[in-house]
Amino acid sequence: MKIQGKMFLWLSVFLLAMAIVYGVWSKEPVGTTALFLSFGLAIMLGYYLVFTARRVDTGAGDNKDADVADDAGELGFFSPHSWQPLALGAGSALAFMGVVFGWWLLLVALPVILVGLFGWTFEYYHGENQNQ
Repeated sequence: MKIQGKMFLWLSVFLLAMAIVYGVWSKEPVGTTALFLSFGLAIMLGYYLVFTARRVDTGAGDNKDADVADDAGELGFFSPHSWQPLALGAGSALAFMGVVFGWWLLLVALPVILVGLFGWTFEYYHGENQNQ
């Protein structure tokens, strides 16, 4: 995680320099703003990764002598089957299409998004996956 954090911090330095150079030479506000926002995103990610790397154990990615097998093992819990991301994705697609075709489509998308979000949040509180 340390290596990735340092990479993002160096990327943020590069993006800041390019944003300043681009802004001075082009005097174009949209590209300059995009570069400054990219700088902000890169510095946030870099800071988070460096800050988190100090608090967690060193992973195989930070060890120069590590093998691929050193990073094997359980990575966490992932839901084996869930239809809720599909509902949330469909609702989000409808919401973004509402920007194109008309704001009334958001009224159709909002219930689909809420059902997907509610279902995904509480899917382990009922049915066969209920924790006891």
